Amino acid sequence: MKTLCIVPCGKRKIWDKYPNKGPTKARYVYIGAFAKKCREYAEKFCPNSWVILSAKHGFLFPDDIVPGPYNVSFNDKKTNPISIEELKAQAHMKGLYRYDRIIVLAGRNYAEIVKKVFSNKEVVTPLSKYKGLGYMMQKLNEAIRRGVPLH
Repeated sequence: MKTLCIVPCGKRKIWDKYPNKGPTKARYVYIGAFAKKCREYAEKFCPNSWVILSAKHGFLFPDDIVPGPYNVSFNDKKTNPISIEELKAQAHMKGLYRYDRIIVLAGRNYAEIVKKVFSNKEVVTPLSKYKGLGYMMQKLNEAIRRGVPLH
């Protein structure tokens, strides 16, 4: 069974720390603690099959280039986040529908978006039952330390 891991983007980005950084590979753009921990988990348990879900750019492979700073959120429609239809088209174009199982390392909002995009796939959301980033971080840290995936 082919598995794809989807990790969230995050509000804190490399340009917050280094404003003159310029275009950057997606894997290095999101520098918040939760985004970094999700990336670490994905790199450990799904090293060749993970993507970042960005509210602006959609599905980003780790080596895709993000041109510069932005502030778009799925939680704020006024920021004009990418639509479900655009995400479906992108998933098709990037070959993401070839995966049988989708693991989403995020809270409920991201999980619901991914479920709409991959409605005919098995979508596993191991963090959605936890309230708060602290609990999610704790579970991710434990899984990484023990070498046992949450999914």
